[in-house]
Amino acid sequence: MSHYEAVIGLEVHVQLKTRTKLLTRAPYRYGEEPNTLTDEVVLGLPGTLPVLNKAAILKAVQVGCMFGCEIARRCKWDRKNYFYPDAPKNYQVSQLDEPLCKGGFVEIELEGAARNIQGEHRKVALNRIHVEEDVGKLTHNSDGSTVDFNRAGVPLIEIVSEPDMHSAEEVFAYLKSLEMHLRAVGASDCDMEKGQMRCDANVSIRPTGSMALGTKVELKNLNSISGVCNGVRHEIQRQIRATEAGEAIVQETRRWDAEKNDSYSMRSKESAHDYRYFTDPDLFPITLSEAQIEEQRKQVPELPFAKQERYLTTLHLPYTVTSVLCPDKRLGDFFEATLALYDKNPLSIANWIANDLLRESDNQPWESLKLTPQHLAELVRLVDDGVISKQSAKDVFLAAFQTGEMPSKIVKNKGLEVSVDTDELQTLCEEVIAAFPKPVAEYRAGKEKALNVLKGQLMKRTQGKVPVSAIEKVLAECLKG
Repeated sequence: MSHYEAVIGLEVHVQLKTRTKLLTRAPYRYGEEPNTLTDEVVLGLPGTLPVLNKAAILKAVQVGCMFGCEIARRCKWDRKNYFYPDAPKNYQVSQLDEPLCKGGFVEIELEGAARNIQGEHRKVALNRIHVEEDVGKLTHNSDGSTVDFNRAGVPLIEIVSEPDMHSAEEVFAYLKSLEMHLRAVGASDCDMEKGQMRCDANVSIRPTGSMALGTKVELKNLNSISGVCNGVRHEIQRQIRATEAGEAIVQETRRWDAEKNDSYSMRSKESAHDYRYFTDPDLFPITLSEAQIEEQRKQVPELPFAKQERYLTTLHLPYTVTSVLCPDKRLGDFFEATLALYDKNPLSIANWIANDLLRESDNQPWESLKLTPQHLAELVRLVDDGVISKQSAKDVFLAAFQTGEMPSKIVKNKGLEVSVDTDELQTLCEEVIAAFPKPVAEYRAGKEKALNVLKGQLMKRTQGKVPVSAIEKVLAECLKG
C-alpha cells in the first residue's frame, strides 16, 4: 500500500424528513403496507402534473447552509431517463448542471490514538448537493420480484463529495459526521436500515505522490456504514493487486456482497449522456430570495463539533463524555435541558446521561422515556446537597427511570436520606483499620490508592447510606490518630 494512494469520493443519498413527497401531497411513512402511499403523480399516470414541496427545498437549503455551500438563487429541474421496474415514470426528477448547493465541506474527526483522546479534525470538500426524487423498492426472492412504490417520490438530497478521502477510516469518519450533522438540524433520521441514507463509493488508486486521478470504480449496494468501509477497503486492495499484475482498471460499477466480503461487476459505468437528461417541462425553476436563504441559515443550530469544543473548554467535561453526548442529538438535548434546570454540577449530569441513561434506554423508544430532565436535575441536586449518598442515587435513578416518580418522593418513601452518626462512623472506621492492616500500612507508606480498600469496606458496612465525603473525613482523622 505504501506504493499507492487511494482516492475516494462518496455520493450519499439522504431522504429528507418531510410529511409528504417531493412533487405531490402523497404522504410517506416507513413500514406501511406496500403500495398504499401512492397517487397518480407518483405513478406517472397520463394528465398529471407535479406540485413542488416547498418544505423539502427549504430543508435542503438549511443543509447547504450548515455545510457552508453556495446556495443557488435560481436553479432548474432535469429529467434523468432510465427504464427500470422501480421507476414508475421511467424517469427521475433530478438536477444535472444547476444544483441547489455548490461547494462547501464536511468536518470530520478521525479516531484518536486512544478512546479517551480526541482525534484529528479535517475538512472533506463537497462538490455539490442537489435535490431529486426517490425511486421505489424492489424485493427479489425465489418466487420472483415485487415492487413497492411507497418510497417513490420521496424527496432526496444527494451529497456529492470531491475525491478528497484516502482511506476507509476517513470514509467512516465522513459518514458518521454526515449522519450526526443531518440529525442535528432535523433534516433526516439517516437510518440506513430503513433506506433513509444510502451510499455509493467511487474508488481509484494512484502512485504515491502523483496528483493525477486513476480510473475510478463505483461500488453499489453498500447498506451500512461498516459495509461502505469494508467495500472500500476491499476495492482498494483489488485495484492494487490488479495493477501489480499488469491488468488495466476498467471504469465500471461493481456490486458489493457483504456476506461474501467480495464484489462483482454489474455494468460499465454510465456517463451523463447515457441518461438523456433534459430540462423538465412541467416544473418551474426554483427561485430563492436572500431573505429566504438567510432565514434558513439562522435556523442552523449550534453544530456538534462546536458544541463539543464548548463542553471541553467551558464546562470542562472530559472527551470521553463529550464524544457520547455530542454525536447523539437526543442525549445532547437532554443534557442541555437538565443543565438549564441545575447548572451547579455539569460533570455529574453528563456522567448520568452518558452512562446510566444511555444504558437503561437502550432499544427503548426515546419518546416513551419516563425519566425527564426534571428528574435528573433533582437527583443530582439531592446528591450535591448531601441528602442522599452516591450509592443510594443509583437505586433512585433506576426507580425514577422505571416508574417516573420524582427522586425526592422515592427517597422519602424508601427512607434513603443520609443520617450520619459521627460516633458510630468513627467506631466502624477503627474496626476496619484494625481488620485490614496491610492497606493501612501501604497508605501510611504513601500509597494513596490503598485508601480505596478501606473506603469500600466502610461503604459496604454503612450500606451506601453515608456520603463518601463523610467517610473520607472520619477515616482520615482515625488514620492520623
